[in-house]
Amino acid sequence: MPPAAFGKIVLNEARLAWRAPRVLFLSLGLPTLLLIVFGELPAFQRHKATLGGLTEFNEYVPILIAMVMVLLGLLSLPSALVSYREQGILRRLSTTPAPPSDVLAAQIVVNLALALVSMAIIVIAGIAAFGETAPKDAGGFVLAIVLSLAAIFSIGLLIAALVRTSGAAQAISTIFFFPLLFFGGLWVPRAQMSAGLRDISGYTPMGAAVQAVQYSIQGTFPPATALLTLAGYTVVLGFLATRYFKWE
Repeated sequence: MPPAAFGKIVLNEARLAWRAPRVLFLSLGLPTLLLIVFGELPAFQRHKATLGGLTEFNEYVPILIAMVMVLLGLLSLPSALVSYREQGILRRLSTTPAPPSDVLAAQIVVNLALALVSMAIIVIAGIAAFGETAPKDAGGFVLAIVLSLAAIFSIGLLIAALVRTSGAAQAISTIFFFPLLFFGGLWVPRAQMSAGLRDISGYTPMGAAVQAVQYSIQGTFPPATALLTLAGYTVVLGFLATRYFKWE
């Protein structure tokens, strides 16, 4: 496919996403709303020894960044791909010059774009409006974002590969969604977890993502354990998704 043709497919998928209020709310609205709520709470602006001298707002910015990835990677990406396969759209595309793989790639591009825009809003608004620290280790921050996106989107692609119906995809994604948020620290920040839960959290995709992003924001290169965990999920789940994905 010529690049211009693939660009049209991406544009069409972007228009479909723009017309879906659920996707826009999940990717842009909900994280931004939580950022404002957390930023306006006075209790979240107090430095705490239990958080290593950080405020709860400092602790929650990386959580919201990782949350964006989970919302799109688990709830948006697999739902669309399974729905296309269930409705026979991918099969019908195989009879045209446009390969079905271009639709899969376009979905990934659109969801990645939404994730990057939402994360940029969180970082910029956090710095400008609520005094959040700008990422001090820019290279580590970029690496943490790239590996986190790859690992979490690989979960969604594996769900899309194994599940036959969109209803089942939504159910399975939801089952994984809440434990990931818990181990990422949405309800109890990782620093305040018990030692055992914190260790488990570090080996989950969202927990490792939060840890890597937080370290880079505070000026330390992300720990090797977090980066290797994210890379491991990407390689294993990406391989399984490629191995078992079916177009029909």
